[in-house]
Parts: sequence; C-alpha cells; structure tokens
Amino acid sequence: CTKAVGGVRTSRSARDGLDKSITLPPDEIFRNLENAKSFAIDIGGSLTKLAYYSTVQHKVAKVRSFDHYGKDTPEPLLETSRVDTIEVPDDEPLYEISVQEEITARLHFVKFENAYIETCLDFIKAHLVNTETKVIKATGGGAHKFKNLIEKKLGLKVDKEDEMTCLIKGCNFVLRNIPHEAFVYVKHADPEFRFQTTHPDIFPYLLVNIGSGVSIVRVESEDQFERIGGSSIGGGTFWGLGALLTKTKRFDELLQLASKGQHTNVDMLVRDIYGGSYESFGLTGDLIASSFGKSATTDKEFTKEDMAKSLLHMISNDIGQLACLYAKLHNLSRVYFGGFFIRGHPVTMHTITYSINYFTKGEVQALFLRHEGYLGAIGTFLKGAEEDNPNQYSWGENYAGSSGLMNSSPDVHPMQRTRSGTFDMLEMDRLERQLVNLPLLQDASSYVPDTVDLTEDAMAREYWLSCFEDALDGVVKRAVASQPQLLDATERAEKFRQKYRHKLQTLRHQPFAYGSLTVRSLLDTREHCLNEFNFPDPYSKVKQRENDVALKHFQKVVRALESLSMEERQFALVKGLLAGNVFDWGAKAVSDVLETNSAFGFEEAKMRLQARPWLVDAYNDWLERLKGPPHKCALFFVDNSGIDIILGVFPFVRELLSKGTEVILASNSGPALNDVTCSELAIVTERIAAMDSVIRTALQEDKLLLVQSGSSSPCLDLSRLDKGLATVVWERKTDLVIIEGMGRAIHTNYYAALRCESLKLAVIKNAWLAERLGGRIFSVVFKYEMPPK
Repeated sequence: CTKAVGGVRTSRSARDGLDKSITLPPDEIFRNLENAKSFAIDIGGSLTKLAYYSTVQHKVAKVRSFDHYGKDTPEPLLETSRVDTIEVPDDEPLYEISVQEEITARLHFVKFENAYIETCLDFIKAHLVNTETKVIKATGGGAHKFKNLIEKKLGLKVDKEDEMTCLIKGCNFVLRNIPHEAFVYVKHADPEFRFQTTHPDIFPYLLVNIGSGVSIVRVESEDQFERIGGSSIGGGTFWGLGALLTKTKRFDELLQLASKGQHTNVDMLVRDIYGGSYESFGLTGDLIASSFGKSATTDKEFTKEDMAKSLLHMISNDIGQLACLYAKLHNLSRVYFGGFFIRGHPVTMHTITYSINYFTKGEVQALFLRHEGYLGAIGTFLKGAEEDNPNQYSWGENYAGSSGLMNSSPDVHPMQRTRSGTFDMLEMDRLERQLVNLPLLQDASSYVPDTVDLTEDAMAREYWLSCFEDALDGVVKRAVASQPQLLDATERAEKFRQKYRHKLQTLRHQPFAYGSLTVRSLLDTREHCLNEFNFPDPYSKVKQRENDVALKHFQKVVRALESLSMEERQFALVKGLLAGNVFDWGAKAVSDVLETNSAFGFEEAKMRLQARPWLVDAYNDWLERLKGPPHKCALFFVDNSGIDIILGVFPFVRELLSKGTEVILASNSGPALNDVTCSELAIVTERIAAMDSVIRTALQEDKLLLVQSGSSSPCLDLSRLDKGLATVVWERKTDLVIIEGMGRAIHTNYYAALRCESLKLAVIKNAWLAERLGGRIFSVVFKYEMPPK
C-alpha cells in the first residue's frame, strides 16, 4: 500500500528503513539539479538537509532606446545614470523591448527523512550534469554514519565540518537575509506565530541549541562566538526517559502523547503542599513544586500522556531557567532556540516560552526561527563557498520555490505532519546588489514596512486573499497577451495560475507560512511565480504605449502650469501628481476602466479625485513650507509608468529643481505591474530632457539623478534598498523624502518615521480599503510630516 505525501509516492516501509520505491518529481523537489555546481549536507538523527548552489537561467525584459545617430543606446548599467540629450522625432517609437536570457545564482535547500536518503542520493546522481566540485561538505551526527553511502552514490569525497560553526553561520545568514525570520510563539493566540522585526545589527545574541543535550552559545560577530554553557539534560533526555516511561520509541509520537496529557496529575504543585499560593515568596498555587512529585505518594497508575507532559515540562523548565541565567549573566536580550527538540512543534515552543517568561518576568522573549531546520546545511554550504564570499551579496527568499513554515502540531498523525514524511524546500536567490537600510529612517531597529499585518487581521486577510484570487484570471490574460509570439505562453500561464492559487490556499490555512502575511508579501509572491514561468514583465507593452502617449502631452502640461500664480501652480502640481497616480494597472477599479475606455486620460483622472478636504489632508502645511527656504535634496520614490511619471512626477520634479532643490528619482530595479523601472525611466528622462531645458540642465549639472531602488516590488521596504541609493542619499544630504502610490505609501510606509521631512501621497483605488479608512474610492491621502525635534 502506498500513499502520496507532499507530491511524493512513499511506501509504509519508509518509516522503518531506507525506502526505494519513492518517485521524486524533479520540478517539485530537487529543482534545477542539472545546473548544480556544489553541494553540502547536514545529517541529523532523523532528518537530512541537502544544500546545493545552482545557476538559474530565466527570461528578463530589457528596454533599449533608439539612438538616432546610427547605433543603439544600451540601457544604463550603473546605479546612477546621467542622460545625454538627443533630439528625437515625435513619430518615432520611444524604445524597443526585448526578452533576453539571464543567468542568476540560487541556493536550494531540501529537507527529508533519513529513511529516504539512499533513493534521494540515487536521484541526485542520475540528474547531475555539470557539478564543478569533487567534494561535498558535511556536518551533523549522521555525517559519519552515512559517509560511505554518500561517497559511493555521488562519487564525491565527504569533507566534514564542525557542527556548531556551521549552525552559527547558518543562523547569521537567515537573520541577515530573511526579514521575518524570527518569531515568538503565543499559544491560543490568532495567529500563534508573532514575527519580529530583525534588528539591523543582529549581534550579539544567545543561541540555545537543544539536540540530544543543550549547548548555549554567545554569538558576537560573524566569526566570533563561544560556547558558554550547556547541559546533558536535553532532547535526548526527553526522548530516552519518555521511551522508558511510555514504551514509545518515536519522538513525534512522544510529543503527541504530551500534547494530550495533563501534567498536574503527575506533578506536585505549590497548592498541593500549602493549600494555595505561597505568597511570602510570590509562588502561585499552580506552580510546579516538584516534577513527578505525586508519583512517590500516589498508588494509582499514571497515563502515558500525563507522564509525557510532566517530562516535557520538567526538561523545558530546566532549559528555560538555564538560558535565562546565561542571558542575564551576559546581558543579552535576544535568545534564539533551535535544535531537533524544537523543530516547529507547538507543544515544545509553548513550554520553552512559558519557562522564559516566568523566569525573566517577561523581560526576555523566547525567539524561534522559521528556517531553524536548515541552519546547519546553510552554514555547511557557506563554509564550502568561503572563497566566493557569499556574504558580500544580499539574498532573498524565492516564495515560488519555498515550502514555508507549516503548522507542525503533534495532534496530526506523525506521518501526515508537514515536518515528517514529506519534503520541505527553501530557495534563496542572490540579488544583484547589496541591500541596506535607508539612512534617513528615524529608528531602523523599530521600522516595520507594512501597515497592516494580515496574519493578525482576519477580516482584512480574508478580503485580500479573495481579492488576489479573483484577480488571477486578469493576470493570466495579461501574461499571455504579453508574449503573443510564443506558442507555449498559454500553457505556462496556466502553470502560473495553479502555483499561485496553491500558494493562496496555503496562506488561507497557514497565514504565517512566509512570515507576516501582508499585501506586500502577496504581491511579491505573485511576481515570484510569474518569473518562475518566464513572464518577467507582463505589462511591458502597456508601459511602452502609455509612455509614448503621455510624452506627447508633456510640454502642453508644463506650459499650462507656468501660466499660473505660485499658489495655483503648487496645487495644480499636487493635483497632477495625484491624478497621475490613478493610472495603476494593479488596481482592478482602474484596470477595468483602462481596458474598456481608451479615452480615459489625465483630465478625466483629475475629475475622479476626491474634492478637498481630502481623507488625509496636510496640503496647507506643505504649501506653507514651500514659502520657506528650498530643500537641499529630495528623494522621490516613483510609482507607475505613463501619465503618472511623465505628467505627474516630472512637472513636480521640475518645480523642485527650479527652486534649487536637487532631486534623486528612485525607481524599481526590476519590473512589477506597470511600475516604471530604472532602465525605462532613463529613456523617458532622455526624451523629456530633449524638450525641456530645466530637466536638461539639471542632468548636465548632476542635480537630477536616476537611481535604482534595489526593489522589484509594487511596495517598498526601506530596510532593503540598493546600497548605491543609500550612499547617494547620504552624500547629497537629503532632507525631503517623497513616497508615491498605494503600494509604497499606504500598504507600506504609512507609519514610517523618518529623520527628515516627508510627503506620502496616494489615491485610494480600492473601494474596500477606502471604506475601511473612512472614505470612498478615489479618496486622497496627502500626508506631510516633519521630523521630531
């Protein structure tokens, strides 16, 4: 009898030995194995974690300006771009679009039960094509046990690495590169997982690794750490004593028993001794006075469940108190717990959390990690790749190829749990540039990009999940239409639909799967899935067409503005910015209009705007500020192509430049919806400079800079920006930040506190969101904020 688990066919014999009957679909588990370059492996007592580095070939959309002097002008490659001015006839296309192949680096991590190791090694060997190494780095207690098998199957020499060093390196890597990596566990809360913002400086911290025993490590830096203590009473103790007490040999089954037990039937409580609380010492009546204390004075038989629960409390409390003492001794507030004893089990996380809260009176939180099970494999790989210095890059989780954190409650049968009897994947993509904090954040350690956490807001979660699911047909249609010349476009688009719908269904049941669930994460997951099936820029033709149309009206808009008085012009500029922001293909209310009414334009958008007073209206304060000295430098995070950037943003930027303010235009590094990219913006700016002396002079005098943000998202995370942008912002002494659009200024950064003046403006193009904010569709948010004194 066989059973499909996580897409893999397994037999019952897999529980007890090396199973040889499973079939592994390469596109689901060992993805891109044919391009694997190097390997590492971490083998524990029950789970194997395999890591490999591969190169991924995928399609990217490129734009290229037509150089009318006889050769093509390539897109800008530097993070800042100055544009030379050339005269271009009005009837010529603005730029050409091409789809090219690009190779990027990806880290793959696959976790599976040791029972499947032989079949997995056979599968890997059969699909290896181009590995560059003859060595596989290995760590974990099972590395010695399976050494001969690995060398025989893969033909690679096993090179063993220190387990603790690998664990620390892996922990540093995930804390640095995955924003919502750490969480606290709150039993009976909704959700139970509360994700934490990772401090920009992850050091120092305490790592409590609970394997067979306990190791407590103080981590000072990337390469400096020290084992400062530990205990022989750990996970192995729970397993061993549990097996003796209950005759249950499987760890997961032991936890299942514990989850159903009542420890007060076995443990002696304070009230059992004193009849209630012991108030002079501050001991409540329900506190455990003696673990297993009742077993010495009671003749009755105790259930396996009760004994397992008592044992779990005894060991968790001991570890918790030990961790607290070391944290206090070394003055550390960040304490991370890991090891096979944790492994995402709610019952162990709860008992550890309770113990930490009790002994520190809530001053220290027990922190757990989404990818705790991968730390050793990640660290082992990093050790083997030190000559390539992978830490010089930033990495991002690829949601399309990662399993996500699942609820591993022992109430589910162990062979059906997501952490047992299936395969679990994590993929990390190497990003082109290093990502850093915006230096103007008031407090980078407390900055949270997202305005609403959908994991905590059930009503909003249900709305947005349904909203994204309802929009799927339109996204698929747009993806197919973007590649009319490719015969397989429809097939790939359907695969995208299936994958993204599956992700949405997973998030309905496990909203914490990829950290805090937000509108941003839903948008980013969709973009990852589109890229997975080679739809790099579904809106490229739409953007090209809208840019062409808007450019024809630029000079007319500028002339109209110049005829106005100062105060009339400032309001017209703001109204133009807001009207331009209406043209957002990511908003269904707008895309429906744009699909059906080709005549809908700039003036029509102005008429749709809410009349003043706006939903959030600080315009009078902004106008008053403009009567004072000009800003030194403004950083403008732009949004959409077409009317938005050309008729909304550029006239506003032109006014700032005219007043003597330098301007940095920050646009997406890669495509997302109809947002303008840095390469597209460079070409648009080139054309505008050809017809406008203010823009042309600013470019020539280096007072207008075009900089890529490092993002490929419709939203904006100010803690993960291109390092080149952060450097320019700091060097130019930027004193004004402008953030435009629903994604960047409403879904994210609405509450972002900056150390300089800021403008956050958007038109609310979603009726549900507008109503929730107290307005109607096309309500206006114009938020001007001064930094605290």
